[in-house]
Amino acid sequence: MKKHLAIAIAVAVTLGATTLSSCRRADDAGSSGASSGDTVLIGGAMSLTGIQAPLDAPAVEGIQVAVDQINADGGVNGKTLEFINMDSKSDPPTAGEVAQQLIDQGAVAIITSSDYDFGGPAARAAQEAGVVGISPSASSPLFGSEMLGDMQFTLSMWNTTMGAVVAEQAFNEDGFKSVYVVTDDFIDYTKSLSRYFIESFEGLGGEVLGEDVFSQGKVDTAALLAHYKSLPSEPDFIYVSSYMPDLGTVIKEFRTSGISVPIYGGDAYDDPALFELLGAEFGNDIMYDTHAFLSEDAVPGFNEYAAAYKERHGKELDAPWSMAGYDVVKVLAEAMNQTGGTDGAAMAKYMEDTVFELFTGQLDWADAANGHEPNKAACLVEVQGGVTSFVGWKIPEVLPPA
Repeated sequence: MKKHLAIAIAVAVTLGATTLSSCRRADDAGSSGASSGDTVLIGGAMSLTGIQAPLDAPAVEGIQVAVDQINADGGVNGKTLEFINMDSKSDPPTAGEVAQQLIDQGAVAIITSSDYDFGGPAARAAQEAGVVGISPSASSPLFGSEMLGDMQFTLSMWNTTMGAVVAEQAFNEDGFKSVYVVTDDFIDYTKSLSRYFIESFEGLGGEVLGEDVFSQGKVDTAALLAHYKSLPSEPDFIYVSSYMPDLGTVIKEFRTSGISVPIYGGDAYDDPALFELLGAEFGNDIMYDTHAFLSEDAVPGFNEYAAAYKERHGKELDAPWSMAGYDVVKVLAEAMNQTGGTDGAAMAKYMEDTVFELFTGQLDWADAANGHEPNKAACLVEVQGGVTSFVGWKIPEVLPPA
């Protein structure tokens, strides 16, 4: 039987006032910090620039909040926890390179970018070195032990869950029987999310009236609109799997052309830039699933976390990605504390055997033989008038095979 461990504990109100030198700023590449003596180093190979930055930069901020809290509470096994991030620049080869540099500095774990394509090379470097690698939000089923090795994890639910949750919401709860799908072939995330959504929706009895594919940075919205208008009938809703900025372009162009049917999608929608682009006029009848929601009702302990985040970073929390970063550090620190050290194999085994209660939901990883598949709910969110609202935490009734 797995151990249950609640680590999404309310953040101490004094946390934000504690700024520890052990937690370097996110853009600090660092030149020391080996895990020896009184310091334990966690490395970050996360993107602070490029297309992946809107997901990774907030996660880095959450990591910093967690490191401050852990050190204020005594550190890891009595040692100070240090985090150094080196910008992987939304470039896969760079991710692998900076991960190796951090490992050479003595990092006992690597936190990778929140995506398989961008974070996979860092995870492979971690596996090669025998240390745990973990992504805050990579949702491709490729991000697991089968492809990356037995010490590699993602905190996120897989796209199997994300696609199925929205399909079941649309078909079972909203009564939608037909859909038009738009897929960005940018990375495995965008491709596999559409694939699992379609498998789930058709498995329920839904009909896909058509699917169009485009490449990020090359979207032809006129062609998409023409294809949509040539469909045999108007679909009940549209499913768009893409990334910003093209995600926002597609949705806005459909809305400005007078197409008002609901639009559904995945966690890439959870970007403040999307809501700013759409505004109250075009940000309507949108549904997506993601990792958490910014409210106490959805996430117990959220208010104290948000206060600590604001104290640490001097701004309001505006996206859930930082909570995933916070959760990753809490998992790693707990694994080190409970195993009494920093051995990668021991940490990975502890993570497999423990059920974690997190800000981003309850998480139960499968063992390495089963891919480290995360058993985790998705958070369903609705957008009306440019404002998001919490719908609920959902686990699909039927999960498509990865």
